Amino acid sequence: MAFPENILTEDEKVVMHLHPHWREMVRPVFVFLLGVAVVAAAWWFLPEDGAGEIGLYVIGGLAIIAVLWLSVWPWIVWRTTHYVFTNERVVLQFGIFHRERRDIPLHRVNNHTMNQTLVDRFFRCGTLIIESAGQDGTTELKDMPKVHRVQTLLYELVDSDRDRHSLGDQQFREILEGLNDGKQQ
Repeated sequence: MAFPENILTEDEKVVMHLHPHWREMVRPVFVFLLGVAVVAAAWWFLPEDGAGEIGLYVIGGLAIIAVLWLSVWPWIVWRTTHYVFTNERVVLQFGIFHRERRDIPLHRVNNHTMNQTLVDRFFRCGTLIIESAGQDGTTELKDMPKVHRVQTLLYELVDSDRDRHSLGDQQFREILEGLNDGKQQ
């Protein structure tokens, strides 16, 4: 399911849109392959008489249930989980039947921390912890892909948002134009 662009404000731009890291899908893919292998082995080894045919149907039915529950469902959950970073806020959206969305305005972000285990470092993912002012306080995003890059981007977004609000929009645009002119020379 795609992220609904209609929730963005008029001047808001998506800077980065991510799903959880693909390694969350390793176990569901393994379960799918195992289910196919079990059904293929049952078809190959069970006799073709009535009892073997019933056994094949039972094994096939159990494999379908296991694949739907342990493979298809996690894929749908993964696909409907969105981490969206815009120039105004961080939008966290997840859920299939019961949709939940959390918006963290950039001016409310107090701190952001990144944690990585050795395995996380190998897969280039990690946990991003965003502390914000408000009722919910701390948000933990596990299996965030490119967590180093995301944390740096979040720092830049928060910093530019604070500059924009402290200077005023017109002064901020002038400073940005001056920076862009300096880069072009």
